[in-house]
Amino acid sequence: MSSVVNKLTNAAERESSEAETLIAVKQLEAAALELVASCEDCTCYADAIRKVPGAYQPSNQMTDFEKLIEAEVNKVKGNSSTSVENHLLIRQFREAVWNVHHAGQPMPGDEQEDVLMTSTQTSILNVTCPLTGKPVIQLTEPVRCADCRHIYEKVPIFHYMRNQKPPKCPIAGCPRVLQVGRVTCDSLLQVEIDELRSSGPSAPDAENIEDLTDDEDDSNE
Repeated sequence: MSSVVNKLTNAAERESSEAETLIAVKQLEAAALELVASCEDCTCYADAIRKVPGAYQPSNQMTDFEKLIEAEVNKVKGNSSTSVENHLLIRQFREAVWNVHHAGQPMPGDEQEDVLMTSTQTSILNVTCPLTGKPVIQLTEPVRCADCRHIYEKVPIFHYMRNQKPPKCPIAGCPRVLQVGRVTCDSLLQVEIDELRSSGPSAPDAENIEDLTDDEDDSNE
């Protein structure tokens, strides 16, 4: 009888410990979600403030800059497709928790949606540079437009922007006009490319893809 009681006691203690751990993990996840949401808000406000000079219209009346910034923030948020739940950092957090007891096993849903998940959660819209044809995972200096979120090789896109008037995004069907200050290597771009490289399908061999920049250089000589 005493052994049965001991087993039940040990089982109860394990269940209690696991429940406490689960609660702690949920609290950490909630804090991570809140942190990512705050970071996304900061990014939206920064983008909105950069757009204020272009939206400002001088007049005889006093300008309500608070309303002007708020309007630009709403525009930025309206054009953003980022989901906090699907954010790369939240996925990495959940993967770390999953790997504690399930290392080497795919997370639920990964088996059938691996490629789709990679393309949406990393916010990578184009897997090749439209100017060079190279896969983004093979670009030496990747940059991304903060407005349309398309990725390019740095030197070719800036050469394109200097010579194309107006410098519309070279992705077919994209109406965005590129601005020098809006085409940068943002803080998450390299992380998202690394994620695509590690979890996506094998990329095409860059040696078999025509490099259009070489053609441009030849024609200019």
